[in-house]
Amino acid sequence: MSKVVKFGGSSLASAEQFQKVGKIIRAEADRRFVVPSAPGKRFGDDIKVTDMLYGCYDLAEAGKDFKAELQAIKARYDEIIAGLKLKLSLDEEFVIIEKNFKEKAGSNYAASRGEYLNGIIMANYLGFEFIDSATVIFFDENGEFDADKTDKVLSERLKGLKNAVVPGFYGSLPDGKVKTFSRGGSDITGSIVAKAVKADVYENWTDASGVLIADPRIIDNPQGIEVITYRELRELSYMGFSVFHEDAISPVRKAGIPINIRNTNASEEPGTWIVGSTCQKSKYVITGIAGKKGFCSVNIEKDMMNSEIGFGRRVLQAFEENGISFEHVPSGIDTMTVFVHQDEFMHKEQKVVSALNRLVKPDTIDIEADLALIAVVGRGMKATRGTAARIFSALAHNDINVKMIDQGSSELNIIIGVANEDFEQAIKAIYDIFVLTKI
Repeated sequence: MSKVVKFGGSSLASAEQFQKVGKIIRAEADRRFVVPSAPGKRFGDDIKVTDMLYGCYDLAEAGKDFKAELQAIKARYDEIIAGLKLKLSLDEEFVIIEKNFKEKAGSNYAASRGEYLNGIIMANYLGFEFIDSATVIFFDENGEFDADKTDKVLSERLKGLKNAVVPGFYGSLPDGKVKTFSRGGSDITGSIVAKAVKADVYENWTDASGVLIADPRIIDNPQGIEVITYRELRELSYMGFSVFHEDAISPVRKAGIPINIRNTNASEEPGTWIVGSTCQKSKYVITGIAGKKGFCSVNIEKDMMNSEIGFGRRVLQAFEENGISFEHVPSGIDTMTVFVHQDEFMHKEQKVVSALNRLVKPDTIDIEADLALIAVVGRGMKATRGTAARIFSALAHNDINVKMIDQGSSELNIIIGVANEDFEQAIKAIYDIFVLTKI
């Protein structure tokens, strides 16, 4: 059995955190391949090393002196090395970094050094082999991730190795220049490595004990999710459920590798499992609640529209012509409503209205702003009667008017539209009825 373990920045922010990580890795021989992030914040007002690197490189690119800023970054790593009592010096690495900064190697190169240097320390600390991600993770000439080449080279490189450290966040372009993934890219690297070694599990260690049912900024101490499927997570992520970078899910999902999200500071807790499918019932009827504010609804009414072939296509064409994507399109016999992001729509409102009049000749067009959409997701809803009724009951009890409800045929999710001002209260009401009271 083999596991790929990725550790986030908060898990590697100090020597003390490194020691926790080392203990976790050594606790199971199956944890063979390690993907580290750059050091994160040690305390509330601290600065992440990646942000320090961006700031330092900005000075270099502007032709200003950056030695003090680079020295501050080196001090962060030297502090970790000293705390771990390692016989390791990064002096030569920082000479190279300084030279490359002066030669303006690029912000991607600058940002990647956080993971690169932390990877060197991690490999030295664990006694594992260090592999520079720039030699095994590739992007094409357009800057797009080259999955096929990466999987082939990385699989070959890791084959036969008992243990290795592969830094997260970056790879290389065809010309050898360093290219980074977007922020959160270390999660992507972990997923890529897991697929390459055909891992049994991809463990993602962070500062939270798994995935929560609802946003803790809205719900006080929300319950955790024990098991969630990739489909459920996708539905929730679509509504702003910020757990995992979308690109980090794809490689392991296709390979059938489960993800286990764990807490470095509470390693005894099981965390959350993200799986392809499961026969395990959810603890509650719902798996999670997520939502976003800032939508507009554009309601188009026309008698007998259901008999007009291509009516829906022409409606959406009006939005497409103006570069506006839609979120949801509930419809009735004579009505069709398009939900769009308010900030995208408001400046093109009359252009869209004009296009709709030209393309579909509606009887009326009504526009309503300041709306929020909430997704209630759960594989348990399909086998449970009255889920929608409970949602309506909870919202009505809290004097919340429902603007829209849309349920997919899979019965995996229900989308509810409410006014922006009712957003937080609506989520609290839904959480209460399914999790707290469970009636």
